[in-house]
Amino acid sequence: MRVPEVSSLDDAPTRERVAASILEHGPSTAAQLAARLTLTAAAVRRHLDQMSDEGVLVSRDQRISGARGRGRPAKVFLLTDTGREQFDQAYDDLAVEALRFLSETAGEDAVMAFARRRVADLETRYRPLVESVPEAERTAVLAQALTADGYAASTRTAPSGDQVCQHHCPVAHVAAEFPQLCEAETEVFASLLGSHVQRLATLAHGDGVCTTNVPTRSSGTPPISTALSSTTAPERTS
Repeated sequence: MRVPEVSSLDDAPTRERVAASILEHGPSTAAQLAARLTLTAAAVRRHLDQMSDEGVLVSRDQRISGARGRGRPAKVFLLTDTGREQFDQAYDDLAVEALRFLSETAGEDAVMAFARRRVADLETRYRPLVESVPEAERTAVLAQALTADGYAASTRTAPSGDQVCQHHCPVAHVAAEFPQLCEAETEVFASLLGSHVQRLATLAHGDGVCTTNVPTRSSGTPPISTALSSTTAPERTS
């Protein structure tokens, strides 16, 4: 079967498909995008070049843990802030100004209280879903619930357990200045999954995806029944 070719650099719908694929799956190579979208790698690269020129995408060397292959590493492409704005992110200057005012007049504790209240609804809605399945399936169910709310989430297996990956965050720009929003969300994940979790990367800090590690619980590790009250700020990976 002949692979359809992109006919024009002005094919905006195809570029939207490229952006949506990166949003859903995270940083991607041209070959990966071509396979997902049933396009030739050359056609995808033309779109990637144009989107990079427009500031919609940036490229980085692909990181392959433990691999030392010959030649240049493949490039992965990820969305910039400009690219993410195409997906109707629910943040604006008013939200930042409101939180600045709250911080200045009532203190950092008030900002944290607001952040926890904001995600309390998520915990209420997600808990019946998460607790209805066996423990081994809970990270997947959490990711499905997050995706339904617009976070484009997925899971993957890591040596230390599972990871929840959020490829979209509707408040990423606000969280860049007020990490309490990320902290409160991390607390909810810990409460829902009954495990201490750790944020390894966040969109708010400029990473390509929000990554939360959910370690495999040892027999001597007690479950967490309520949201944590002292979760540390997300760590940015180097």
